[in-house]
Amino acid sequence: MAIHKLNIDDFDEVDYEVIAIHTTLEDFRLAYLTNQKLELVLHKTEQGIHTNTTEGETCFSSFVFEDNKKHITWTLIQNKSAITLSDKKNSQNLFGDASFETSRKVYLLPEFKKVDYLLKIENVDATFDVAEITNALNSIDRITTVYNINFEQIKSKNNLIF
Repeated sequence: MAIHKLNIDDFDEVDYEVIAIHTTLEDFRLAYLTNQKLELVLHKTEQGIHTNTTEGETCFSSFVFEDNKKHITWTLIQNKSAITLSDKKNSQNLFGDASFETSRKVYLLPEFKKVDYLLKIENVDATFDVAEITNALNSIDRITTVYNINFEQIKSKNNLIF
């Protein structure tokens, strides 16, 4: 009887690329312009991407396009979101019992706090040209910077599993 051994490194294959986008555009406008430049059909998902943090639960907006011809999935994800926390203070002051609401920013990839959006491209192979995609996105007005994120730099890889 033959013994088959599986090595854990066999499952450590990265088959996606992550592109960071710095812009002041709103999510729907960025998706529209990305559709035009890359000839995609990104559409907004109803549920978004839900994440639990120490502050609470938040939702990041996302747009998805599944290219059935090339078997590639494109996902445009918002990297920044805000959580509104209500803080009820019982103190004797001029206003009596007052409740305060504070807003706190939460990031999908906290190690990239300056990145506004992420473009995750799944099921890519070695022939996929990321530089061509970044150059096309860089040509959009009001996009400041676009660059490919090295997989080893991402500490919170689990947040990209959805």
